[in-house]
Amino acid sequence: MEGLIPLVNRLQDAFAALGQSCLLDLPQIAVVGGQSAGKSSVLENCVSRDFLPRGSGIVTRRPLVLQLITAKTEYAEFLHCKGRKFTDFDEVRQEIEVETDRITGVNKGISSIPINLRIYSPHVLSLTLIDLPGITKVPVGDQPPDIEQQIRDMIMQFISRENCLILAVTPANTDLANSDALKLAKEVDPQGLRTIGVITKLDLMDEGTDAREILENKLLPLRRGYIGVVNRSQKDIDGKKDIKAALLAERKFFLSHPAYRHMADRMGTPYLQKVLNQQLTNHIRDTLPAFRSKLQSQLLSIEHEVEVYKNFRPEDPTRKTKALLQMVQQFSVDFEKRIEGSGDQVDTLELSGGAKINRIFHERFPFELVKMEFNEKELRREISYAIKNIHGIRTGLFTPDMAFEAIVKKQIVKLKGPCLKSVDLVMQELINTVKKCTKKLATYPRLCEETERIVAGYIREREEKTKDQVLLLIDIQVSYINTNHEDFIGFAKYVYRDFVIKTLSGFLFCFVFVGFFTKFKTQVLNCDMKYSPECSSSASSNLCLRSFVPTF
Repeated sequence: MEGLIPLVNRLQDAFAALGQSCLLDLPQIAVVGGQSAGKSSVLENCVSRDFLPRGSGIVTRRPLVLQLITAKTEYAEFLHCKGRKFTDFDEVRQEIEVETDRITGVNKGISSIPINLRIYSPHVLSLTLIDLPGITKVPVGDQPPDIEQQIRDMIMQFISRENCLILAVTPANTDLANSDALKLAKEVDPQGLRTIGVITKLDLMDEGTDAREILENKLLPLRRGYIGVVNRSQKDIDGKKDIKAALLAERKFFLSHPAYRHMADRMGTPYLQKVLNQQLTNHIRDTLPAFRSKLQSQLLSIEHEVEVYKNFRPEDPTRKTKALLQMVQQFSVDFEKRIEGSGDQVDTLELSGGAKINRIFHERFPFELVKMEFNEKELRREISYAIKNIHGIRTGLFTPDMAFEAIVKKQIVKLKGPCLKSVDLVMQELINTVKKCTKKLATYPRLCEETERIVAGYIREREEKTKDQVLLLIDIQVSYINTNHEDFIGFAKYVYRDFVIKTLSGFLFCFVFVGFFTKFKTQVLNCDMKYSPECSSSASSNLCLRSFVPTF
């Protein structure tokens, strides 16, 4: 079992040398904690050497894969400096700083590309730790505003793997409920099965307080428990206090403190190093069957790919033609999937492809129609002018159809602007989709450029024909207005009802008028006005009229 940790170390080195991310979920221990939580001091105590960069603000800006190997002599090696042995650990610190700045620059930026450091020493147990950047809240210097989220994403990239043990470092002089390390560990390991708690700065707690309940695993229980350590203070570090003397002082602190005396044999850096070695070895042993099965399946897959290219001849023109056709066909499939919405990679950040085109049709185009300027007062004036101009010198009784058509045609023509704008938006999205699909051809820049140029040119060519067709459809609507359409049913019913009412009213008026005229004529004849002097008088006439009026 002692060879398990070195085996995993060789696998990590192999993937790092190839420049590929480790597709296998290797068993490992990730060190997580906030800034100034004491992570660096814990690692240095495990090595018994000062070798990590120190300073204010964020110091660890790249993951450090620290491989500790038991050996008779003491030296260090970097994977990027093969063949060079570092016996002076001040040079190790300088090399870490230089290699960090080489990737991230000097502006306190971060990078997820790890630095692989291997330390051989008789004072260490075989162990592999990954030191991750400390969790920060406020950007420093030229750091981006989202530096906290970047660090969080990097940490989650490591600790979210099921085969990764989490070493959560938390200072004792802060509330455990506010621990950044335990909070992140809780998100990926809610049951506390993969988390090992480390409590630092026990000697800096306020007088009368202690972390006994935490170390006894009663406050926030973890299956693997908590281990307390006492690191060197900043004054000790500045004074170059020897780590061996610091370990003796740590041992004395636990033996003499009344709250920790009963558990002193389960506290301190040496015990932590021993526990981590046992935990990692047992973890590798437990995950070995599944790890081996996954490794064999990937090996078979790679061997199959190698077999395909076994007799490959790069100079064969038929293979080049076949490869070209396959890439063009794949581009066509990717483009169709992005438009139809069945792509393998789903974008969760923004709408694109067919979804965005659908939004243009069903949201953007109706919005453009609603946004069209409409002045009701101006429209009423135009309607009035149209009616009067059509009637000329005559005063019309009914609204002429020509006035209706003239006003409606003028409004229909206004649809050309929103329609053409929608066409432009759809064409732009199609071209953007083409650019996204050609990213897979980036290995062949000329092919990528020509594919994008040809397809985009064809789309722009169809754009002109599409606009002509849209304008033609609008002109068709303008040329003939179908008033028998169902949208005009309400208007037709109103016109028919008005016609019926007016016709009946005319008939009724004629009937009443004829009746009145007949009655009047009868009364006049009865009066015999021509021969009777009485009837010719005004009194007699009034009498005749009075006898007539009540009948109506």
